[in-house]
Amino acid sequence: MTTNEPAVPFLVRHQFLIYRLFSLAGLVPVGAFLIVHLLTNASVLAGAGTFQSRVDMIHSLGPLLVPIEWAFIFLPMLFHAAVGFVIIANGMPNVGSYPYVGNVRYTLQRATGMIAFAFIIWHVAQLHWMGAPLGGGRFDPHHAASSAAIVLRPLLVTLLYAVGILSTVFHFSNGLWTLGITWGLWTSPNAMRRANWISMAMGVVLGAAGLGALGGMRAVDVEQARAIETRMEEGRRLMEGGLPVSGRSPQSQPLQLQPQHARSR
Repeated sequence: MTTNEPAVPFLVRHQFLIYRLFSLAGLVPVGAFLIVHLLTNASVLAGAGTFQSRVDMIHSLGPLLVPIEWAFIFLPMLFHAAVGFVIIANGMPNVGSYPYVGNVRYTLQRATGMIAFAFIIWHVAQLHWMGAPLGGGRFDPHHAASSAAIVLRPLLVTLLYAVGILSTVFHFSNGLWTLGITWGLWTSPNAMRRANWISMAMGVVLGAAGLGALGGMRAVDVEQARAIETRMEEGRRLMEGGLPVSGRSPQSQPLQLQPQHARSR
């Protein structure tokens, strides 16, 4: 004799595993990238040349950069976002339903997650090369600070970036606290209080780095930064084979250098 019991949703049947993969994806690939990304951007406070050198280091990966981005950033981020939206849509039980988690904190975690997702989509479309077909892709890795500064010139764009950065930072730092609960790292009231202070400190540091980078980009002198970036690119090209920068507009290479044999003709 069988009973017509309702089918148990897939996420409910595998909730234990999915929640751990969900929280792990938010910490290791995505969270680690967030820290590196914000600190790299904050290096603009030391000058356009310093920021350019950090960007050059990342792009020195060459053809490996795209598969690394997808394997360690985009795919884990999409998985984390997809599971998060399913949790919100279905009202599935989560650590936020435990009695020691405040409703405000639980709500802010979900709200900032949605804001962060929308901001990241916009940010990637606006600056990453994949956004070029949509009119974006405006970040030039050879002229990092100057191209970013131009994008952030409108005050409205800067304000939206500030909201997006702070939402992303809160979602990550507060997520550290809930991750520890999911993995059973802190269960006693004292352990949770200590973890709360750690999460708050992480949020303050990353928030300061993000807003500092935003202010630093807006303070960039575009023409001066472009001259520095062009000199650095020319130096790299000459070291790699003595070839001048080609295929760029005159405005993007005001300090164009040529190899000695070309000047002697």
